[in-house]
Amino acid sequence: MAERKITVESEVGLHARPAATFVQTAAKSGMDVTIAKLGGGGQPVSAKSILSVLALDVRQGDTIVIKAEGEGADELLDQLAAIASAP
Repeated sequence: MAERKITVESEVGLHARPAATFVQTAAKSGMDVTIAKLGGGGQPVSAKSILSVLALDVRQGDTIVIKAEGEGADELLDQLAAIASAP
């Protein structure tokens, strides 16, 4: 299982468009992908569910952990990290 810790740079956090792009990218992969907010106290949720991702309430400056399992997981995490860390 591959893992990345990312600080969210977007002014809107991981909401609306960035969240939709994040979820679509995760869903297209066919892999098991999870996301968790550090310091959020919650369990990791599916990165393929827009409602789950939005419920994390990820804001600018928050740190998230994304994990993926499967062939090509590192490349997928690179793509997801780029989406989450884009200003």
